Amino acid sequence: MKIMKNLFWGVLLVFLGSYQLNAQKNDTKKQNFDHWSIDLGAGIHQLGQSLSAGYDNDPLFQTNFGVRYMFNEKFGLRVGLGYNSFKEAGDSNPFQSNLYRATLEGVFNLGNVLNFQTWTKRFNLLAHVGGGVSSLNVTEPIDNGGDFMTHMSFGATPQYKLTNRISLFFDISTFINFHQTENFDGSSNTENMDNNLSYFNTSLGLNIALGKNKQLADSSQEKEMAVNEELDDIKKRLKSAEKEIANLKVKTDAEINKNNLIYELDTRYTRKGEANTIDNSDSDTGEVNKYASSVTASNVGFIRELLNRGYVNVYFDTNKATIQTESLPAVNYLKQFMNDNPTVVAGLIGYTDETGEEGYNLKLSKRRAKAVYDILVAAGIDPTRLTYGGVGEDKELTNEAKQLARKVAFRIQ
Repeated sequence: MKIMKNLFWGVLLVFLGSYQLNAQKNDTKKQNFDHWSIDLGAGIHQLGQSLSAGYDNDPLFQTNFGVRYMFNEKFGLRVGLGYNSFKEAGDSNPFQSNLYRATLEGVFNLGNVLNFQTWTKRFNLLAHVGGGVSSLNVTEPIDNGGDFMTHMSFGATPQYKLTNRISLFFDISTFINFHQTENFDGSSNTENMDNNLSYFNTSLGLNIALGKNKQLADSSQEKEMAVNEELDDIKKRLKSAEKEIANLKVKTDAEINKNNLIYELDTRYTRKGEANTIDNSDSDTGEVNKYASSVTASNVGFIRELLNRGYVNVYFDTNKATIQTESLPAVNYLKQFMNDNPTVVAGLIGYTDETGEEGYNLKLSKRRAKAVYDILVAAGIDPTRLTYGGVGEDKELTNEAKQLARKVAFRIQ
């Protein structure tokens, strides 16, 4: 028994040293769990020895309460209080006694040590070892006035996570009493109980975190938190990069290329002889009116080709069917082209990006086309010369070019 005592104190000293090192290691590390928690449990017990001949005990009620402090996700200390009730069973001689105890234990989170998080998010396992003081109070057949003794305890606690803050536990603990002078039935203990596995407790209860984080250290996986934090950071950076790429894509394709092409369209979309005809100028401003007379056939064909190839589109914001202010000149351009070419018929085709459900995107794309249709009709274009519809997601563009996908394109006939 002396070897077991030395082993117990050795384990406890190693534990205290290890938690100090880990506490220092984690001083600068962000911890998203509550260090404090309470344990509430109740169950039954079974005596190992310490009953005289003629006495027997059925498993009876026991309850326990503990306050625990976890230095990190793997190590902690627990102060526990417990109560056991003992009474005769069946044909045993009558007796009754109660035991009260206080225990200080080291707690090891084996679930985190053994990386349970790699295969389960709910189950965990704690181990605990420690010692304390207890008092055995026999009330029948005699009142012994209390037998004060020390004890060693060790056990295992499987857990099932209900929420981040609360876990259901099933605990199995063994208690070894030292210097017990009386048996649980009140008779004298002649063996001094130095080699006795005195009693076993089985408990069912709850672990509850105390603190603003509402997170038990038991279910707070260090590796998982690090991975989650890294993933969150990557997501933020990807989202930022996606916006930058989309903006660059829009700026490159929709501003530089589009502006250059529209400039070329404006240059080619010029009336014959506008520079030499008085009708081609505005008498109030003196500016040339390039829409004063008919265009050449070659220029009309060129404009039709570029419009059909999608170099001039109407763009929309995310989940909106309202035309962007910057895209109004594109609508006006189509209106002017149709006014100058009365035989032209235009189809308006709405698109969305890949965000959203297919059915919703189809409806949104049609609403966008209808918005352009309504403006053109309000501007005087005969409705019989216009058709509109939506095709949903523009699958020809990559996800990075979402802005370019939210559009209405023109098809000139």
